[in-house]
Amino acid sequence: MITIDPKSIPVPKLQGYLQGTVSPRPIAFVSSTDGQGNINLSPFSFFNMFSMNPPILVFSPSRRVRDNSTKHTLQNVLEVPEVVINIISYDMVEQASLSSCDFPKGTNEFEKAGFTEVPSLRVKPPRVGESKVAFECKVNQVIPLGSEGGAGNLVICEVLLFHVSEEIIDADGRVNPHRLDAVARMGSDYYCRASGNSVFVVPKPNEKIGIGFDNIPLHVRNSKVLTGNDLGRLGNAEKLPDEESVSLFKSSAAWIAIENKGEEARHLLAQQFLQQGNIEDAWKVLLLKS
Repeated sequence: MITIDPKSIPVPKLQGYLQGTVSPRPIAFVSSTDGQGNINLSPFSFFNMFSMNPPILVFSPSRRVRDNSTKHTLQNVLEVPEVVINIISYDMVEQASLSSCDFPKGTNEFEKAGFTEVPSLRVKPPRVGESKVAFECKVNQVIPLGSEGGAGNLVICEVLLFHVSEEIIDADGRVNPHRLDAVARMGSDYYCRASGNSVFVVPKPNEKIGIGFDNIPLHVRNSKVLTGNDLGRLGNAEKLPDEESVSLFKSSAAWIAIENKGEEARHLLAQQFLQQGNIEDAWKVLLLKS
């Protein structure tokens, strides 16, 4: 492993390391307007949510590394402190990328990139008709993080109103990530797609405290089969199965099939149960002895 002092390398190289490793990053597709009413649309991958009450989203248009100039979006929010933050889905990512070209000030990127302007209800900038989610926001504050090329500017936005396409909402009223099909930014020209096999489930820790990694028996922790993720899921169990239920498991077909095949076979079976989300039976396998 190499150790890097940020001050010891050129900013473009530092930028490559940071953007390549702090990833994937969600993308704010920001529409804004200047004091003369000129509309701008641009993507920013320095973006996330930071509060629920009030609902706060923050994105950062950085000063350009090459010449220390500022982006039109930053100039606009200083003149008209309102934006719409649109979410980019996979089916529009190439158009969104096109909008990031350095067009002259006053250019309408909705037109250049082929997007539909939809009037907002609470703010002046329009939202992107092709986006499945759009947040109308007022800009509460802009915080400069430096004055040199590469310095960010935190644009702190309070959500006044937001629009969500019905097509991404499931029967339980939750957002279905596969239907949203959002994209995220990585380093260089790399993106990733938050749908399909890329989306997986990690059960949240129970409201009751899990037993923890340190209470997993040593022979399990030292397994040559079970991964750190497997052990993490085992440690999230609130309690271990009782002796009676462990003993009853001896009559199961799964245990009988591997009973005399050694520790590796038992750990492989436990791993199979974990992959199925069956933590209790995984523990039963690991607590039984041949």
